Amino acid sequence: MLSNHLKFIIPSLIGIFFFMTPISYEGSLTIPVALLANWLQELLGDQLTRIMTVIITVTAILSLLFKLFIKKSNLSPFLNSLLHVSWFWTIVRILGAVFAILTYYQIGPEAIYSAATGGLLLRDLLHILFSVFLFAGLLLPLLLNFGLLELFGTVLQKVMRPLFTLPGRSSIDNLASWLGDGTIGVLLTSKQYEQGYYTKREAAVIGTTFSVVSITFCIVVIEQVHLEHMFIPFYLTVLASGAVTALIMPRIPPLSKIKDDYFRENQQAFDETIPEGRSSWGYGYELAVKRAGNSKGVKQFVTEGFQNVLDMWMGVAPIVMTFGTIALILAEHTPLFTWLGYPFIPLLELMQLPDAKAASETLLIGFADMFLPALLIESVSSDLTRFVIACLSVTQLIYMSEVGGLILGSKIPVNIKDLFIIFLLRTLISLPIIVVIGHIIF
Repeated sequence: MLSNHLKFIIPSLIGIFFFMTPISYEGSLTIPVALLANWLQELLGDQLTRIMTVIITVTAILSLLFKLFIKKSNLSPFLNSLLHVSWFWTIVRILGAVFAILTYYQIGPEAIYSAATGGLLLRDLLHILFSVFLFAGLLLPLLLNFGLLELFGTVLQKVMRPLFTLPGRSSIDNLASWLGDGTIGVLLTSKQYEQGYYTKREAAVIGTTFSVVSITFCIVVIEQVHLEHMFIPFYLTVLASGAVTALIMPRIPPLSKIKDDYFRENQQAFDETIPEGRSSWGYGYELAVKRAGNSKGVKQFVTEGFQNVLDMWMGVAPIVMTFGTIALILAEHTPLFTWLGYPFIPLLELMQLPDAKAASETLLIGFADMFLPALLIESVSSDLTRFVIACLSVTQLIYMSEVGGLILGSKIPVNIKDLFIIFLLRTLISLPIIVVIGHIIF
């Protein structure tokens, strides 16, 4: 039917435009959904601080009330999953509310609400997440529900499966992250995992390996270390080290040890086999049109979009506030990350990296926030050292003030211990690659 072809083509093209079409705006590269998010941030301004404080506080109160007084059977499946969480996550949400309130009113210990800890999250990062969650959540069904993933999944499976042990459809997650933001990649991956398109292992691999930093943020990092004239070699180095890391990480623990089970028990694996005599494009298009024909129209699109937004605002924001604040307090007010960096000094000296001690202090602090290494290394005189740390901070990927917190708040099956091990392994794998390229360039 022609209508099914149009139901695939039109929403998919709109989704590609919003999530994967790079556009130049005010001298930087971005995508339309990020542009909408920036516009909303400018429109609401400081009101977003109050809005996010209310959302996080209401989430904590409702989670506690539902945990104590309301049975699961009295709720819809969506509200059950949103508000009936374990005691651990209920306590995390309550702690996030406490941090948000203390930061909003600037009361209590300054270590909690300062501009480098809770203030950075509530008055900066959560502004971004509020607007990104709103537009990405509403528009994600354009990518998920109308056949685009079926087409790309079929066409690219011969690349993604042997190289990265992943389904072809994961290429969409990767592209959305690369052009837009790592948060969009995490959200897209989590939703597909919940809908049964990824196994636990696949979701964990994509979320921790392919939720890459956007081009826009890469520009910010390289400018921070005063090497903006080196952007092209910098970005090519990030891509090279990221590609090697992506080849290795799915094949070693902890990611390789995660079971290939699905979100729902007893679910059958998707058959990616292309029938004999069919081309990947032709068969993929057929599956895409079939998927689009099964979509249930505007009502389902709007309902699912708003559920996505609530899930992100209430399910993820409190987690980011809690773990991000704790991580930044440890980074700013304790010598923990300096101590953790000491064992790397001999390694950096062996690699003939100037200012090895200063560089060692930045290697693991990126677990708290990706921007901290660039801030700490910018005063070092060696261009080589600043280049290496800037590249490494981008390829480490897992940082608790954003992507790490998002993963913990999502349904992707990894815990904070797994995240730190993955972060450490990514550091050990990518560091020598970056240093070798750095020595060649400088």
